[in-house]
Order: sequence, then structure tokens, then C-alpha cells
Amino acid sequence: MSKPPIAKQAIALAVLSLGFCMGSVAQTSGSSTTSTPSAGSTKPSAGTSSSTDKSSSTDKSSSMDKSTSADKSSSADKSSSADKSSSTDKTSSAGTSSAKSNLDRADRKFVEEAAIGGMAEVELGNLAQQKASSDDVKKFAERMVQDHSKANDQLKQTASAKGVELPTALDKKHKSDMDKLQKLSGADFDRAYMKHMVSDHKKDVSEFQKEAKSGKDSELKSFASSTLPTLQDHLKLAQTTNDAVKNEKSSKTASSGGTSSTSTSGTSGTGSTSAGSTSTDTSGKTSAGSTSTDASGKKQ
Repeated sequence: MSKPPIAKQAIALAVLSLGFCMGSVAQTSGSSTTSTPSAGSTKPSAGTSSSTDKSSSTDKSSSMDKSTSADKSSSADKSSSADKSSSTDKTSSAGTSSAKSNLDRADRKFVEEAAIGGMAEVELGNLAQQKASSDDVKKFAERMVQDHSKANDQLKQTASAKGVELPTALDKKHKSDMDKLQKLSGADFDRAYMKHMVSDHKKDVSEFQKEAKSGKDSELKSFASSTLPTLQDHLKLAQTTNDAVKNEKSSKTASSGGTSSTSTSGTSGTGSTSAGSTSTDTSGKTSAGSTSTDASGKKQ
């Protein structure tokens, strides 16, 4: 027997309701499923952010490391440069000091005295050319200026290579000699200057002979040896010129003495004249000549 129509409708409604409910459940489940991945999707974002932070931190760290490394490198370079510069300065200073210390004490003394002596010869030579009265003295002085100027230049070059600074002014002794000669002129200057030149060149020859024979530095020995012959020529010329100046003085003195003797002879107390034409002795008698006068003044 078939079911009544009402029962069929109830069954249909029940099926529809069940379908609706199943659809709602399915829809709710789908939304939940969709939202879950969305929630999960935030995790990769957090991971990405963490990765970005790590990358940024790594970059910063790398940049800082590079900067620190660069600073250290720059500092190391500067330090190295400063050390090299300091080392170079010390080496240069040490080299100069070594050059000075390697020069024997006697050699150093020779260099300094030769320099001052050479300067004095040039200055005195210039002074002599102005104040001397003798042509021979002026010629001698001119040669002193030429020869000693040349020797002074050679000594400067040798001393510079040794790290030795030469004196630039005369010492007290040579200044005193200069002052004394400046106060003289004419023949007095000639004699004083040439006397000084003889004694000064005797000393020079002795010192240069000693250095040429016993000096420790080969270059200074060579300088002394090459200059010595010139100094020996100077000494000979100084002695010759000095003798000429002294002989000139002696000649003038002898000439002056001869004139005085003639005058004295002509006015002797004997009462006789040099002409001999008229003379009178102490008794009033005529000893020579045609006319005489006695003590009373009468002609005899």
C-alpha cells in the first residue's frame, strides 16, 4: 500500500534539511581550512622578517668588520710609514754621526785649523793689497788670496763629505793679528805683514807635513799632500819678500846715517872747514890757506 502524500513531503523536507546542514558544515569546514593556511602563511612572513634581520645584521656586521679592517689597515700603514720615516731619519742621523765619529780626533783638529788659517790668509791678503806700499808685498798678497781661496774650496768639499762643519769666522788669535795689521800702513805694514807671513807659513808647512804623513783619513791625507807644495812655495816667497822689505829699511837707515856723519865732520870742534881754503887753529895760527886770523882777530 503506498504512503500518503503528507509522508512524502515530510521525507523530502527532511532530506533538504539534511542537505542544507551538510552544505553548511562543508562551507564552515572549507572556511576553516582556508583560514588555517592564512594563519600559517604569517609564519613564513615572520621567517622572512627574521631572515631579513639576520641579513641586515650580517651586512652591518660585515660592513663594520670591513670598516674596522680598513681602519686597522690604514692605522697599520700609517704606523708602518711613520716607522719607516723614523727609521730613515735615525739611519740618516746615524750615518752623519758615524761619519763624524769615524773621523780621527787629530784629523778633525787639522781640518778646523786649516779652515781658519785659510780664511785668515785670504782676509789678510785682501787687506795687504789695500795698505801695502811695496809692489812685491802687494803681488805676494794677491797670490795668497788666489791660492788659499782655491785650497779653502777643496777643503770644504772634503769636510762636507765627512759630515764636518767648518768654522765660518776667525778665532780670537787670528782676529787679534788682523786688528794689529789694520792699524799700520805703508812700510810699517809691509814689514809687519811679511814677518807674520813667514812665521804663519812655517807653521802651515809643519802641520800639513804631519797630516800628509800621519793622518788617519785617506782623503785628508791626499788633500794635505797635494796642498803642501803650494805652501812650501809660499814660505820661500814670503822669506824672499820679507828679506827685500828688511833690506830696503836697512838701506834707508844707512843713507840717513851717512848724511849725519858728513854734517858732523863739517862742524867739528877743531875749527877747520871742509873746503880747506881758510882755517884757524886754537893758537890763532893759520894751518892752511892764504888768510888766517889770530885770537885777537888780526890778520896774520
